[in-house]
Amino acid sequence: MPKHTVGECRVNVPTISRTSIRQPSTADRVQELPHDDASPHIAPAYLEADPAGTTVELSEAGDLPSAPDVANIFLGSLLLLACLAACYVAATIILPIVIAFVLMLVLQPAMRLLLSLHVPRNMAAMFIILVLLAGLVGIGMMLSGPAVDWAQKLPSALPKLQDRLVFLSRPLSVLQRLMSALDSFMGKIMAHSSPLSVTVAGAGFSDRLLDGTRYLVSGVLQTMLVLFFLLIAGDTFLRRLVEVLPRFKNKRQAVEISQQIESDISAYLLTVTLMNAAVGIATGVAAAVCGLGDPLMWGSLAFLLNYVPILGPLIGVVIFFLAGMLVIDSLWVAFVPAALYLTIHLIEGETITPLLLARRFTINPVLVVISLIFWYWMWGVPGAILSTPMLAVTKIICDRIESLKPFGHFVEA
Repeated sequence: MPKHTVGECRVNVPTISRTSIRQPSTADRVQELPHDDASPHIAPAYLEADPAGTTVELSEAGDLPSAPDVANIFLGSLLLLACLAACYVAATIILPIVIAFVLMLVLQPAMRLLLSLHVPRNMAAMFIILVLLAGLVGIGMMLSGPAVDWAQKLPSALPKLQDRLVFLSRPLSVLQRLMSALDSFMGKIMAHSSPLSVTVAGAGFSDRLLDGTRYLVSGVLQTMLVLFFLLIAGDTFLRRLVEVLPRFKNKRQAVEISQQIESDISAYLLTVTLMNAAVGIATGVAAAVCGLGDPLMWGSLAFLLNYVPILGPLIGVVIFFLAGMLVIDSLWVAFVPAALYLTIHLIEGETITPLLLARRFTINPVLVVISLIFWYWMWGVPGAILSTPMLAVTKIICDRIESLKPFGHFVEA
């Protein structure tokens, strides 16, 4: 009987037929698993002997990652695309639910505080909803009065604005001629390709305003209704998820992910809200110093615009520039409100807030911009506000699931 040496393991291999090798069962593999944890990275080969004395090498143990399953990746991609399509088509239903879940994460500390004071859960949830609605109504009242006054002044101030912006007339006229030439060129092409043309009149401004108001009110009511029942439910969904998961490792992982998401997102939104309030106060003081008037309106506007990354501050710079042109007589001094607002935003957005959030959030800024563009296209301004929290939630989940850790590392800055 010949002897062969493999490493330091001597194996007696007699001459046998291939059919005499018995494949091990699952029970055999479980019984033969080594229980020594002294060498976690190097494990011996699992061996099994048949009745004839033949020793067969079954597999090499180790922590080597399994090859990715192309079929599972393809099915997961299809599922992701289907979910995104559903979010786009059913935005009227899904968006209030998503906003309610995010607000629930922010309001959970307040809910626990009220419960620790022996306030009934239903009463605590109702109190939080009423405080939230009162805040929204207060911001609306602060903005409505001055906004109506500015809307009444705007028609008489337009000639002054045109005189101030006369230096932009030549570039705008060139751009207008270019656009008209492009429209006529495209009209000729469409005339040759399709002789019939149909013109559809769009809705008027009043109709669009009415539809937008109706959509806003219905969305707020749906969000508050879902938020109320989420606050009442508490950790019910997490408990049910833990109950249905098969292994203890998965149960512990689900609890850790849920706690990390709640902690990080609530800290992020609370920090952003406090910084936005500071920006609003500083902007209101700057508006009063520059002579714009209505500091409460300008401070509230800066507070709200700062929730939208990148786009909000850009819109704020344009608004303050136009307001300075309308109110301030001196041309060069008219640039001061926009310059002060931009300076306040740069100090807050590029220095203070990154220092406060550096320990919890290190997200790739390129992906932040891409997420902002995508969710703004998907859900408009609410999507732009939710883009960064949803990207942070994605990173938290990927960092705690072994198969998704490479993607979480890719999202990290």
